[in-house]
Amino acid sequence: MLDDLALWSTAALIGALSLFTAGHALIMKRDPRSALGWIMVSLAVPLVGPFFYWCLGVNRISRRARTWLESGRRLAGAEHFRTVHGQDAATALPPGIEYMAQLRSLADRVTNGPLLEGNRVIPLENGDTAYPAMLEAIAGARKSVHLSTYIFDGDGAGRRFIAALADAARRGVDVRVIVDGLGEKYSLPRARVLMEGTRIRAVRFLPLRQGLYLNLRNHRKVLIVDGERGFTGGMNLGDRHLLEGSGPTAVKDMHFEVKGPVVGELQRVFLEDWHFATGELLDSERYFPPIPPAGAALARAVGDGPDREFRKLQLIIMGAISCARRQVLIMTPYFIPDRALIAALVTTALRGVEVTLILPEKNNLPYVKWASQAYLWELLQQGIRVFYQPPPFVHTKLLVVDGLWSLIGSANLDPRSLRLNFELDLEVYDRELAGTLARHFAEIRSRSREVTLDEMDGRPLPVKLRDAAAKLFSPYL
Repeated sequence: MLDDLALWSTAALIGALSLFTAGHALIMKRDPRSALGWIMVSLAVPLVGPFFYWCLGVNRISRRARTWLESGRRLAGAEHFRTVHGQDAATALPPGIEYMAQLRSLADRVTNGPLLEGNRVIPLENGDTAYPAMLEAIAGARKSVHLSTYIFDGDGAGRRFIAALADAARRGVDVRVIVDGLGEKYSLPRARVLMEGTRIRAVRFLPLRQGLYLNLRNHRKVLIVDGERGFTGGMNLGDRHLLEGSGPTAVKDMHFEVKGPVVGELQRVFLEDWHFATGELLDSERYFPPIPPAGAALARAVGDGPDREFRKLQLIIMGAISCARRQVLIMTPYFIPDRALIAALVTTALRGVEVTLILPEKNNLPYVKWASQAYLWELLQQGIRVFYQPPPFVHTKLLVVDGLWSLIGSANLDPRSLRLNFELDLEVYDRELAGTLARHFAEIRSRSREVTLDEMDGRPLPVKLRDAAAKLFSPYL
């Protein structure tokens, strides 16, 4: 009798857990397909279904990040930096770009940074070009050097940066470095360890000892010198970005030098992260000097992360695609689109806009390429052209619309960048920059292999099954 009672009690508890889990999914999941899937799994597979739901189906990431924002540990917005200098937001778009006013209005509403006039953005290809410019800027620093990166390798290139930073610190320059707590583990010795004994103030963003945060990573790459000269893009620090001598580990990428008032916004984003990592709020004029105009570009810094109410970058990307009249050019190393992005791309192509996507033929994360391939047939069907860029692995991230508007920075077109990581991009209205990037895109396309619908349809069944299985896990890749 007691055994039967225990058995029935256990069954009742398991059933209650399944019902409670299904109810939670019904109320909390925004996507009805996701809700239905979790409800079915929870009810059909007792214990196992609820276990996986509470491990994978509950978005603790955004909740934790928003908790930091609400508690004041994370800052968001210029109101925390009373001494920010710079021009007022641009009052109008330049002639010929007026039809993008709705895109500008969208970005005004979802970001906390202004669209600023008087900027210049200079593309720098690979570490062979970008690193010397960055090291020269550090060598000339007079007041401050602020560097944030996801990966900071302790190899030859990393040691050159450490030497330059240490030398600046010895001269009395305030040198601060943020390295992501997970990204720093990509190499030995750790760059942060190599900085010990110098005057460099180096901190980790979310050290793993604070929790097993495989997500919530700081993927931003930014260098600000004296508050008036900036560098940003997608490039980490390490020998792999130097094409000469890198061999099979070489990574091609593009970085950007930034001049003009928008550098103050890059500084603000860095200091928000510094406050998060250290609790120290820096808002003196030493770090926000007046910055004179340096060019004709309108630019806005878009700092995004899971602590924001809106998925800012995703909304801006979709807004830009929907505004396109002639051409959308996309280059990204990791392409795992959600349904909304696929719909935006397909709708734009069906309107008669030329949509072209360049992906790397060789990917450093094979399972990401497998998942990407599972999406390509849907784009190819509707006339979107897809190209595979030949090796070495290409880490460049570009979005150019109509030769007028560009999005550059650290974010990839995948869930990790658009939902889980802290990212930093620049949206730029500038014909000169967009034209330069479009020419670079065309040159790369001329050397790339076009992917066809027949190729995707002709994949062997085991390959289709592999790609489809990888696609199932795309929200977590």
